[in-house]
Amino acid sequence: MNNYAGIPNEYAKLDKSGIVLIPVPYDGTSTWQKGADKGPKAFLEASENMELYDIETDSEVYKNGIYLAPEVLEKTSPEAMVEEVHRVVKAFINKKKFVTIFGGEHSVSIGTIRAFNESFNNLTVLQLDAHADLRKTYEGSSCNHACAVYEASQTTNLIQVGIRSMDAVEKTVMDPDKVFFAQDMVNDDYWMENAIDLMTNNVFITIDLDVLDPSIFPSTGTPEPGGLLWYETLEFLKKVFQEKNVVGFDIVELCPNKEDKASDFLAAKLYYKMLSYKFELEKEDFEFEVEFSEEKINKNNQFEDEDYE
Repeated sequence: MNNYAGIPNEYAKLDKSGIVLIPVPYDGTSTWQKGADKGPKAFLEASENMELYDIETDSEVYKNGIYLAPEVLEKTSPEAMVEEVHRVVKAFINKKKFVTIFGGEHSVSIGTIRAFNESFNNLTVLQLDAHADLRKTYEGSSCNHACAVYEASQTTNLIQVGIRSMDAVEKTVMDPDKVFFAQDMVNDDYWMENAIDLMTNNVFITIDLDVLDPSIFPSTGTPEPGGLLWYETLEFLKKVFQEKNVVGFDIVELCPNKEDKASDFLAAKLYYKMLSYKFELEKEDFEFEVEFSEEKINKNNQFEDEDYE
């Protein structure tokens, strides 16, 4: 397996890395344009052509070590896939790594969020997304991309940003005080501060790339007009990383177009930017401490701590 972004071997070994990247090439439940299963490969190929020096933070964050884990491969059902993602993510969290995931379609986040919620106290899930994804079930399964954050809405402090498409039934689940609709954000100079004020200290970020406007990111399965632009997205994320303890994140729903690589590269750049904000803003040696909830861990103690070397 090639190293993430072609980084030297000394920065790519699990035992030397503070960061783990888990690719999940899964597209089992998407309902319009297929191809999100090819997203991780396109993201990794774009990453190999990216400069590893970040101008804004004056850093080379890869030197904190980034271990590219084996792909989490498709299972026999959406439910089995969620369980496998859950198991693998939990194992790496238990190794006290900063765990990141690149999908795949958004249903992979169900298992990811579940693993983080079992490991961190009082978790906020920050969802950047065009769609609410709050259906309890869809097409006969609770592990569908349309249900990506339903469980989070019931078990975590869910903050939704950029929403501009939803079904009427989702209104019965949604907490309107914690939703930032795109149409309102345009005229609200304080939406970033207001969103951050609603967060607890521990934050997991899930980014569906269709939160971005199709003018800068067309390569996604369900593009929606009226999305976020590049610099306002970075400004918001930077504030979150500065003010909160971001414990991990995932990025999903890159549906690559072989004729246009700009979206692939944007996804690669966004991922690296987020790592730079996490590790380099304070200009200190990184030491990641997992704040385990012993009560939650004891209820879910069946995970194997496999050797992923």
